[in-house]
Amino acid sequence: MTTYAGASMRRFEDPRLVQGKGSYVDDMLPDGALFAMFLRSPHAHARILSIDPQPARDLPGVIATLTASDIDGLIGDIPANQVDTEQVEAAPEHPILAKGRVAYVGQPVAVVVAETRGAARDALESIHVEYDVLPAIVDPLQALDPSSQPIHPETGTNLAVRHLMQRGDPDAAISSAPHVVKGTYYVPRLAPAPMEGRALVVHHDSAENSLTMWTSTQVPHKVRTFLAGLLGRPEMNIRVIAPDVGGGFGQKVETWPEEVALCHLAIGMDRPIKWVEERWENTLAYQARGYHGEIEAAVDDNGTILAMRMRMIGDLGGYFLTSTSRVARTTGQRVAGPYSIHDMSVEVLGVVTNKPPTGPYRGAGGPESAFMMERTIDMIAKELNMDPSEVRRRNFVSPSEFPYTTATGLTYDSGDFHPAFQRALELGEYDRYRRQQRTRRPGDPFIGVGIATVVKAAGGVGEMRDSSAIVTIEPTGEVTVHTEVSPHGQGTETVFAQIVADQLGLTPDRVQVLHGDSSVFPTGQGTFASRGLTIGGSAVYLGVEQAREKLASIAAQLLECDSADVTFQDGKVSNANNPQQSVAFTELCRAAYETEGGPGMTFHQSFTLPGNAFGFGAHVVVVQVDPDTGEISFLKYAAVHDCGRIINPKLLEGQMHGALAQGLGQGLMEAIQYGQDGQPLTATFADYSMPTASDMPTLTAETMETPSPINPLGVKGGGELPTVASPVAVANALVDALASAGVEHLDAPLTPERVWQALHESCR
Repeated sequence: MTTYAGASMRRFEDPRLVQGKGSYVDDMLPDGALFAMFLRSPHAHARILSIDPQPARDLPGVIATLTASDIDGLIGDIPANQVDTEQVEAAPEHPILAKGRVAYVGQPVAVVVAETRGAARDALESIHVEYDVLPAIVDPLQALDPSSQPIHPETGTNLAVRHLMQRGDPDAAISSAPHVVKGTYYVPRLAPAPMEGRALVVHHDSAENSLTMWTSTQVPHKVRTFLAGLLGRPEMNIRVIAPDVGGGFGQKVETWPEEVALCHLAIGMDRPIKWVEERWENTLAYQARGYHGEIEAAVDDNGTILAMRMRMIGDLGGYFLTSTSRVARTTGQRVAGPYSIHDMSVEVLGVVTNKPPTGPYRGAGGPESAFMMERTIDMIAKELNMDPSEVRRRNFVSPSEFPYTTATGLTYDSGDFHPAFQRALELGEYDRYRRQQRTRRPGDPFIGVGIATVVKAAGGVGEMRDSSAIVTIEPTGEVTVHTEVSPHGQGTETVFAQIVADQLGLTPDRVQVLHGDSSVFPTGQGTFASRGLTIGGSAVYLGVEQAREKLASIAAQLLECDSADVTFQDGKVSNANNPQQSVAFTELCRAAYETEGGPGMTFHQSFTLPGNAFGFGAHVVVVQVDPDTGEISFLKYAAVHDCGRIINPKLLEGQMHGALAQGLGQGLMEAIQYGQDGQPLTATFADYSMPTASDMPTLTAETMETPSPINPLGVKGGGELPTVASPVAVANALVDALASAGVEHLDAPLTPERVWQALHESCR
């Protein structure tokens, strides 16, 4: 019997994309299109004393301008979409255009629409804005200081969010523990840097009073909902389409001021408006990570963690977008990692600074929290003179404890961490490199071995866990699937087709998967939080199961057998008790339409994930460090991931490599930096380093499968696990390499310069 689930198939969309036949927003140029450009704040913090767009309006080719005064009372601010309102102190919602003040460099102040992009760009220079520049606050610790002035005076504070998660009595455990290990950590801000930046085309049809937007987004349905609320229009009159998307990574889960402003301008204009942001605009519109952490861990003589107390301070930026506060919460929740620690106290403080908003980026809170936890585990090992691998083993959640609820309120559905960890140690030749370390001679390169063991949730929270799908059996024997999942590189079309093909005994090329258009599918969430296959795929699976049951009942009449005996295989439908008694699948479909009609062969199904499905990852890294230059090279990189049931190993492998690249970028070279005046120092790729193919180590990777019991596919999601594990795995390896030189800790990014400085400072 041919099966496709579990088979490595190439993505259906690859030939089209590699031949340059993709359709991205920037490829679209509707007849009569106008072009928009945004004037952005050159200051990190300032009052706007006056703004005069009239000179721009008078220029040839300029069609319209827009400032905050033009929409005052008509359009509200981007809602903060708060998770726990009782824990939000004062969330500054993002204005569509700056109202009286600016809070970060790059904030939209005005927009110009013109006949050409050049005319729009020239017109921006004619808009005169008078600013009263104010002192900028770029350090979140300074922002928390009582002596600092609130960036938004009306709130009275720079503390925007406070989450406190606690179980047991960690204070008592820490005060009486035989060992207390302390650590202070910093995870820098990063730029998600998708290959395709934000872009949109919006058109208003006056005759139909309808608004259509093509936008590079992960969440077309959510964008439609927010647009409807902000513009005061019925959702049914707004259509949002996500064409091919050149990477999202979390940045594109938001509704943006630019989308709202241009929709407002388009209404009544009856000409399409196009906007494509430049790279510097993308970098300065949105960033991620940016956390300080302080941890105290109480440990007994055997390496068992008795309790932990943590305080995290998140640099959330000048305003909130819809997901900003959500990430602050998940950062605190995910810090427990794969460890069974009963007594914990985790406080997360989200702070307003004069920087762009933050939000989710691949892993969304996981890489930040894992960096702090996994560095602490290695420090515990050093304190007790134990092997870091043994400390982890002794504290893993055991298989008998699942489902396991952490002190921070997460419930792990299933897992068996020990076998995957042991296999990672074997693949990484852990024991051999430990022996090699011990035989190092003076003058030889330093060798370091690093470990990271992490978990990552799939599914999100609340309404994120809901999904729907429509499966239609066509009279030709083809199958059409409509899904709310909006892919941007995951291979959703291929994997969903594999799921359907197995259930109906077809080849995947007979399955068409449609997505990304809010008018074709009524509701949805989109693609983020590893929910695509875990939730969206489960809805598709339930839909095709329903279709199979209906087809089996019709086939039973044709084959004169019980529906339970009907089998679907290789394009035929047969009686299991008499395989010669069969009909072609296409023949069955024609018969189904004769008896059921078209509506009777369309199946709507919904699925709600009852909790999160948690994957597990174990990374082992061996690095070599040149003591004269600080240059870092990889001797070994091994990883084992347990992502539950695997539908397409080849696509999972690709996700793993991409996630590893982004994690290594955080660990080794990436950091958004600002001067004390709030001016960005890394706004373009000339200043912001990212890994290239030559920087990537050879990855030795394997997978294990512990199926999730909370979704019908048994999947857990895997595209984010390496991003969570790799930054701290590399950090642990580098600190381990330099330990003999007296280096105790290094914060990312671990550039050769930073490594060299640490070596020389330790030798003084």
